[in-house]
Amino acid sequence: MEELLDRIAEGIYSQSYVVIDNFVDEIFRKALFDEQTDLLEKGKFRKAAIGIGEQKQIRPEIRSDEVLWMDADNLSLLQSEYWNRVEQIKQMLNRRCYLGLKSYEGHFARYPIGSFYKRHLDQFHQVPYREVTVILYVNDTWSEEDEGALRMYIHQEDGTERIEDYLPLPGRLVVFLSGEIPHEVLPTKKERNSITGWLKTID
Repeated sequence: MEELLDRIAEGIYSQSYVVIDNFVDEIFRKALFDEQTDLLEKGKFRKAAIGIGEQKQIRPEIRSDEVLWMDADNLSLLQSEYWNRVEQIKQMLNRRCYLGLKSYEGHFARYPIGSFYKRHLDQFHQVPYREVTVILYVNDTWSEEDEGALRMYIHQEDGTERIEDYLPLPGRLVVFLSGEIPHEVLPTKKERNSITGWLKTID
């Protein structure tokens, strides 16, 4: 785990993002997927919205996924174990990158067939405290034909953008600075499952 944490810190420090395959083992990934599936079947998920507070609204032409927020005070054993791993990421980033991270919030995310999320930044004027985005993919399988990649727009020194596409492979972790990397989820041809969250500079 320490080696993976070092790689995450180095990636964030050097290029503002990092992709780690097999961040969790297959047994743990499958358990998270099964729990997400069970919660979905129990009707716990809701259509995702954009904005917060009075600005919160459902805009399916921008975002068409479904989410279930995790309750920090009522985590399942599996959620608690994953939460602890994210806590380790937080501690390493604070130690190596001096980001002043204080807390984490996260949700299960499900993208039904045909769904997407248009280009956006995770950190904006309503949530300036979102510093680092952390995404773990828990799908059983994935191939290029399934599409649904995470597309990141990486700023270049000459003012242009480099596009990086990453498929939601089982057990893949993606970590990036929330205020620096615009990104989108391309339309998916297969149900797409993840845990998405943010390390924040407030409690």
